Amino acid sequence: MAKDKKKSVALVPAAKENQNAQAPKEGGMTIYEYEQKYVKRQNVRGARFILRFFAATIGVFLFVLLFFVALRVYEINEYAGYAAAAVCLLLYIFLFLVPLWKVFHTDYFVTNVNAYTARAAQKHNRKLRHDIAGKIIDLTASVEGVGWYDSEVVGRLAIALKAGNEQNLKKSLTELYRGSVKKSAKALIFRSSLKSAAYSAISQTAKIDAALVVFVNMQLIKDLVFLYGFRPSDARLVKIFARVIQNSLIAYGLGSLNIGHSVVKTMGDAVKGIPLLGTAISALVDSSVQGLANGTLTTVIGYQTIKYLNDEYRLQDILDGVEVSETEEELSEACTELETELKKKKKLAPAV
Repeated sequence: MAKDKKKSVALVPAAKENQNAQAPKEGGMTIYEYEQKYVKRQNVRGARFILRFFAATIGVFLFVLLFFVALRVYEINEYAGYAAAAVCLLLYIFLFLVPLWKVFHTDYFVTNVNAYTARAAQKHNRKLRHDIAGKIIDLTASVEGVGWYDSEVVGRLAIALKAGNEQNLKKSLTELYRGSVKKSAKALIFRSSLKSAAYSAISQTAKIDAALVVFVNMQLIKDLVFLYGFRPSDARLVKIFARVIQNSLIAYGLGSLNIGHSVVKTMGDAVKGIPLLGTAISALVDSSVQGLANGTLTTVIGYQTIKYLNDEYRLQDILDGVEVSETEEELSEACTELETELKKKKKLAPAV
């Protein structure tokens, strides 16, 4: 019988062995193993400061762009300049400040932990999963035709949430993220990329191009965060905001060049349904290199965002199965051992 068992183990495919090796063993991974494998040294306060700094940098850059656009209009006509300033202010508030506020006020999974913070992180992540499940269920029930989430899976999610079945809740959430949410995220990225490309191809002005790229990128990040129900951690969000700055500077540089229309005319037909452009888009857009470049940059930032979201969701799932109770037991054993050793030394010490 022993020989047969050995043979059966040897016949396990290599791919399956690798899959099992990557997944945490049930009750087998300790917090020290998790820390060694997944945790990176991070300055949490430093990341938070840099994140605020990048957000402020984007805000100042965008404000300057809009100011010069309004000033240019004012030089042409005084009253039109006042109107342009009012429009720019509204755009700044609703297309930058509001998305920024919503992203910052969305919670995130805590995954960069050690033996002392793991238990609190598990508790926080469990609560966040419940909050995400509740939001998805409410949105699916209240907004007709939203189409973001698979209604059948959401139904199972609702049952698991009501029953307090943590395993089924996680299973349903994972199924959503791998299925309908992933599909919806790709659709959001595609639409935002088309907007960025089309608007840039129409404007052909450096300042307006850069401002539009910031608006579209920030709106896309906000929509993806809303879709998933959580945001990337501060350290990951720093990288995303750095990409927004990079995209806007590239757009400004491209807009300053006399590139001209030269790529694919059929893009106009693909973006007829974009709001604010209408059916005239086909005649206006000759799909310039500039528009194509800005659309590609938006695609990159969209996929970078969902990559970070998926990575952190995977890590919190792994962390949830990590055993951390042994830390207290080890501490107790160490204290007992120390006490015993001190008593021995006291007995052996010569009386004075």
